[in-house]
Amino acid sequence: MNGCEGQQEERHVGVCHTRTLPAVSAPESAVSELRSAVAALAADAPEFSSGIIRLEVPIKQRSEAVAWLHAQQTLPRVFFSGRGGWEADEDAAEERRSEGGSNLVSVAGVGSAVYFRRFEPFSFEDWKCIRRFLSKDCPFIRAYGALRFDATTKISSEWKNFGSFYFTVPQVEFNELEESSKLAINIAWDDNLRWPWEKAMDGLLNTMDQISPSASSLQRQVPRSTVLSSSHTPSKAYWDVCINKALQMIKGENSDLLKVVLARSSRILTSAEINPITLLACLQMEGQKAYQFCIQPAGGPAFIGNTPEQLFHKEDLQVWSEALAGTRARGRTVRDDLKIRQDLLLSRKDDVEFSIVRENIKTKLEIICDEVRVESSKTIRKLPRVQHLCARLSGRLKREEDEFYVLTHLHPTPAVCGLPTEEARRFIAENEAFDRGMYAGPVGWFGGRETEFAVGIRSALVGKGLGTLVYAGAGIVEGTVSSSEWQEVELKASQFTKLLQSEGVSPSVENRPGFAVANALAGALPLYKQPKV
Repeated sequence: MNGCEGQQEERHVGVCHTRTLPAVSAPESAVSELRSAVAALAADAPEFSSGIIRLEVPIKQRSEAVAWLHAQQTLPRVFFSGRGGWEADEDAAEERRSEGGSNLVSVAGVGSAVYFRRFEPFSFEDWKCIRRFLSKDCPFIRAYGALRFDATTKISSEWKNFGSFYFTVPQVEFNELEESSKLAINIAWDDNLRWPWEKAMDGLLNTMDQISPSASSLQRQVPRSTVLSSSHTPSKAYWDVCINKALQMIKGENSDLLKVVLARSSRILTSAEINPITLLACLQMEGQKAYQFCIQPAGGPAFIGNTPEQLFHKEDLQVWSEALAGTRARGRTVRDDLKIRQDLLLSRKDDVEFSIVRENIKTKLEIICDEVRVESSKTIRKLPRVQHLCARLSGRLKREEDEFYVLTHLHPTPAVCGLPTEEARRFIAENEAFDRGMYAGPVGWFGGRETEFAVGIRSALVGKGLGTLVYAGAGIVEGTVSSSEWQEVELKASQFTKLLQSEGVSPSVENRPGFAVANALAGALPLYKQPKV
């Protein structure tokens, strides 16, 4: 059922309800409990023409959501893992714990109780269609998905199943908590959308018949294979041309362009087919203070990523965002790492790039929020392979509906597009030779009380017959050196390229331009424990 089809007059569906069943000791028992509960539910149809119902079974042991997802074969499927690390978020998490709550670590889901997709740009009406199925009384009924980076551009074949945006409330969902787990089902129906209760129940029963109860440990290793080919779009030569063109505009008297972010798509074909969930699990090994995600519509490839960048997090009317820009590799030793950190903090070029991002986000939040607070100084966000300049911003929305405007105003940030936004977007559309799709677009979820979106960078599209398309970008400002930015995108892509490379790589591939650099950068992961900022 596509929740964006047809006309919905009422603000919410007829009923939105969550029922928690008795706790069990293992995932296998949870499947059995849900089957019995669904059978009882099928015999007692609600007296509403539309609604959404969630049944959930607490599991006393903690199991990994990504391992559960790996055991499933049903499409569509989604995965989202949150990111900690900011004091404000940690304080809120501790408050929930003190109230007897338990925070979600990761969510995996298969099937679709209701999905939302159009091929036109995401609108306020589309947001209201999603909100119809959500309620503050059912905070864990959530719609997971993503939006295109630029919905005004033509959708290429590899992205066609995603539309301009794609969100789904899973039929069957596994929640990994801090000390336990949950297995849940969601069933949604709407007579006006030609998806009555009986049809929704048949769909759920069909999905449950395919569910594997297993949530055993997952081997985090991509199968050994040979890289058959590796190619970049754009090539290094065209990359240089585009950067020079961008720099000429930035320096030109008749242009307002201050910054533009150019990206690269690298297609890697391997002798063995890559399971996107296995690759996602490997990315979790590098997932300190980063979001991991997977979105795979029925019939389409999987969009996966390991992004450090938050677009925004909303809880009731409170909203948080962050500025993230400037990139350096991690050092091989503690001393090297601190030296690189200091170089990043003192870099004039990176400070310009960072200040553009921070001030732009502040200006956009001030339009929507009653008050906006900005951290007075920039800090360093350290990840396993790279480190960035960052700063925290927060504000309070004036009304609930402003959630839509937070999403559409903050995206695209100067960190993934440029400034001014429209000039940078136009330059990208006219000069990039590939479709970004959901790369660098908002990725996350809408919930009854909370909403959270990351920026879909450090990401890849993985599918049968497609290979692995790895995306990475770099910000171009006055003072940019083309070769340095090429090395930066190599560094950002290396978390994927390292996993896909093996001893079986053919010499012809190793000799491709940029491939040796990727190997060198991929080996820069320090072995010591990451220092806290």
